[in-house]
Amino acid sequence: MLVVEDFEILAQTVANGLRREGLAVDLVLDGVEALERLAVNRYDVVVLDRDLPGVSGDDVCRHIVKAQSGSRVLMLTASGGVRDRIEGLGIGADDYLGKPFDFDELVARIRALARRPTTILPPVLTIGDLTLDPARRTADRGGHRLDLSPREFGVLECLMEAGGRPVSAETLLDRVWDEAADPFTTAVKTAIRRLRARLGDPPIIHTVREAGYRVGPA
Repeated sequence: MLVVEDFEILAQTVANGLRREGLAVDLVLDGVEALERLAVNRYDVVVLDRDLPGVSGDDVCRHIVKAQSGSRVLMLTASGGVRDRIEGLGIGADDYLGKPFDFDELVARIRALARRPTTILPPVLTIGDLTLDPARRTADRGGHRLDLSPREFGVLECLMEAGGRPVSAETLLDRVWDEAADPFTTAVKTAIRRLRARLGDPPIIHTVREAGYRVGPA
């Protein structure tokens, strides 16, 4: 996800808090840089301050809508009156949260928006005896609850959303981690190894040579 907020202290606090929740977060401080990031990255959710220097949050939102990228927009702004919310939603925002806000509510709204993918997915993902519920943040195999870290859950969710198609390590790194992640890191391999251990036998996560990883029968 992308956080666009010009008040740096608040921006860093929000980004760090969301990362502790297991979300992959990129952070920018103005509208110009937001447009630059949006030109090269696809984000599930954009948390967007409406009052930005350079390019306004309204214009960034209009750009996202026009580009039809599938990114969901949560406007986060001090202008929290009814008329302001109506204007923000009219521009194309998917949700609107006024400052000051409760952080747990912010997380809940972000997760709700992230569950609205461009491609319609079932509310609970199931492959074989493996089940994952994105809303409740739970996963189980054969009726046994899996104790997964936020990163492990994110990797498994991406793999299951692919419906058995291979997902590259680069895609997993981009979706589950964030801009601070070293592209040469072994984080993906480590997460896959731990997931395989937690999922047990028979193996359900498979390596596809030169393509990445997939979930499904051998």
